[in-house]
Amino acid sequence: MADTAAQANIGVVGLAVMGSNLARNLASREGNTVAVYNRTTSRTDELLREHPEAGFVSAETVQDFAAALAKPRTAIIMVKAGKPTDAVIDQLVEVFEPGDIIVDGGNALFTDTIRREKAVRETGINFVGAGISGGEEGPSRDRRSCPAAPPRPGRRSDPSSSRSPRSPRASRA
Repeated sequence: MADTAAQANIGVVGLAVMGSNLARNLASREGNTVAVYNRTTSRTDELLREHPEAGFVSAETVQDFAAALAKPRTAIIMVKAGKPTDAVIDQLVEVFEPGDIIVDGGNALFTDTIRREKAVRETGINFVGAGISGGEEGPSRDRRSCPAAPPRPGRRSDPSSSRSPRSPRASRA
């Protein structure tokens, strides 16, 4: 495990094809340092070995992952929809603090996203369901996401968008 003293500004949990490509994409952006965590450490080791240029901060445990992230922490979950996503959210809620952010990048059923957002909000942690699309290469080329979060007055869901999330045009893809 690398030194995990709050070095990363964003983290990715789940390093299969989509998660590892997203982590590489984020790491390639100037100013980003990405913490990576996977339940099976062999995936993490493989990603670090194949992409040393990315400068990933690796974590062997969810506690190390949280410690590697600067506050407020932001973690993007890229694991299978359903129970695996719930398990990762539960782990992160145990080590995150109010004001931190959990983003579910998986292909979740909208009712699961609503349930998760409500449960996580009660802890003071922010939750965003943002299914990331584009297939295996999507996260490594350009992000495509469909964020769903509770509205906040004066804030956009997607800072790269020039449209308000409440505008009619923002809902068309």
